[in-house]
Amino acid sequence: MEDGIVHREVYPEVPPKVEYSMTELGMTLLPIVEMMYEWGL
Repeated sequence: MEDGIVHREVYPEVPPKVEYSMTELGMTLLPIVEMMYEWGL
């Protein structure tokens, strides 16, 4: 499912290589994730 939060880059190599990174939209969620982290402590 493509939600635009995480970018998945697949490289045609052997062995297979995949990299994940946050999109600009995903980065907007960081304050919420940080608050949840603090709450969990």
